[in-house]
Amino acid sequence: MKTSDDVSKSDVAKIKENGDVEGLIDIVKNQRDSKVREAAAEALGSFGDSRAVEVLIEALKDMHWPVREAAALSLGRIGDRRAVEPLIKILKDSYWHVREAAALSLGYLEDERAVEALIEALGDEDESVVCETAEALGKISVEKAVEPLKKVLKDDNYLVRACSTTALGKMKDERAVEPLTQALKDTNFLVRAYAATALGKIGNEGAIEPLKTALNEDKNPDVQQAIKGALDKLGKK
Repeated sequence: MKTSDDVSKSDVAKIKENGDVEGLIDIVKNQRDSKVREAAAEALGSFGDSRAVEVLIEALKDMHWPVREAAALSLGRIGDRRAVEPLIKILKDSYWHVREAAALSLGYLEDERAVEALIEALGDEDESVVCETAEALGKISVEKAVEPLKKVLKDDNYLVRACSTTALGKMKDERAVEPLTQALKDTNFLVRAYAATALGKIGNEGAIEPLKTALNEDKNPDVQQAIKGALDKLGKK
């Protein structure tokens, strides 16, 4: 019989297929090969089993960042709120992959304890982290996140601006209407399209005229489609 030090990634796949949560936990705790620990940590996210939470929280301290990333993602999939504070801590991890995974999982958990840390993470140097952070704040949807997300709408990176428009649309806060109407003039078509969609979700009639103007002036087909969808939601075609 193999010990946890003898198993390979293919063995992890078989253990996962057999539904052996305890076996996967043992591998995360005791396997020397970091790639095997990573595979087991990732596999544990498939079960939604609370028995895995403590070992995955401990794995957030693993010396190998791919293991930390896998543990962070699995904690989000399991959905146990014991993971909130540990995930907040690794929003400051030295590797952006881990920070991104933490933000993503905090979005899954939708716990207001994470809001302050996520607002701070909007200033992360990596665009992927900022995007996941904005998405997470959109899911948690608390008033104090609106103004920070409005500021992100002015970021130099178009992907960051696009993520912010999406998050503000999910929050449906009318304070976002004015900056989103301004975003209809963004230099990037994706931001313009997402801004239109967000305005449709918020549902404020003050967006109708800016949307109609943009429909007449913007020749990008994706943007036009998004604007028409928004106007339909607002009751105007």
